[in-house]
Amino acid sequence: MVFLPDESRSLPPPPLLNKGSVWLGFAGWLTALMDNAFNRRPILQSGLHRQVLFASVGYFVGYQLLKHAEYVHAKVDRELFEYIRHHPVEFQAAGT
Repeated sequence: MVFLPDESRSLPPPPLLNKGSVWLGFAGWLTALMDNAFNRRPILQSGLHRQVLFASVGYFVGYQLLKHAEYVHAKVDRELFEYIRHHPVEFQAAGT
């Protein structure tokens, strides 16, 4: 995927039910409900296909955003540990 570089494939995938996916899926579903309300259609009964579509898109976006966040955090951790490994004098224990 263009959103993440190839080196992110070495990371384990996030769980399917995670906080970002669930919240953005719920936000997508609420967006479809608000669209029904603004257009004066029955809120829950109208446009079930749109409700499923918006919830699915929100879930997918949440999952991809979590994957991107985990990649960024892993990249920062890797760079930090590499810096610590190359400069051990700066990171001595306080008692020594």
